Amino acid sequence: MSEIAITVFGISIIFVMTTLGAALVFFVKKGADKPNTLFIGFASGIMIAAAVWSLLLPSIDQAGEYFGNFAFVPATVGFMVGGLFLALLGRIVKRHGDFGRNMLPGKSAKMVIAVTVHNIPEGLAVGFAFGAAYAAGEYAAYVTALMLAVGIAIQNFPEGAAVSLPLCAMTGNKAGSFAMGTLSGVVEPIFAVIGYFLAAELTFLQPWLLAFAAGAMIFVVADDLIPDAHAQYPALAVWGVMAGFAVMMILDVALG
Repeated sequence: MSEIAITVFGISIIFVMTTLGAALVFFVKKGADKPNTLFIGFASGIMIAAAVWSLLLPSIDQAGEYFGNFAFVPATVGFMVGGLFLALLGRIVKRHGDFGRNMLPGKSAKMVIAVTVHNIPEGLAVGFAFGAAYAAGEYAAYVTALMLAVGIAIQNFPEGAAVSLPLCAMTGNKAGSFAMGTLSGVVEPIFAVIGYFLAAELTFLQPWLLAFAAGAMIFVVADDLIPDAHAQYPALAVWGVMAGFAVMMILDVALG
């Protein structure tokens, strides 16, 4: 496989897997309260684990190059600003009614935006890897970048489901939930291309963006998903969170 083909495949697969994950919504029965509770809890666990292993820990690691012992600064500041962003968004949505011509209730809008924001630094990371491989001009560097893309793509499968399944539980609209789950992943290939061409210039911002996305995700989980999951079947919701966290932790650690 040529270097160009590897790059195109790596950038494309991260979006394709998000779409496949979002498609799980078509296999869930409407009005199934217990499965929906479990899915919302599962999505919460996935998002918490992704915020820690995919976002906060890499943010601290990357910031160490610039901040040394103060590598926690970008992670802390970005995390809190991400939460503040979602809080302000919640006020705007509440003040102006439903989001997007009544297609998405306020809670759903916040969740979609949080996951979409989370996908931006992941897309940049893939773009950085392929941009660095191009600069190095070595086939092995392209293979390494591809392994990163495949790892993120595998993680994106449950993340796509983490958007579409709770959305369907909230709105009852399978097609719309699938569409929003898919759209939440569109930003990844877009920002992968941006990262490819601006790898050197954007590297410094990556720790801040990662932490910002983590803060946004944790806020929407704590503010919306977990309270909704606990409304009817608290015990089932807890085990859904535990299972989702465990699955995402395994994927993140096993895939690096």
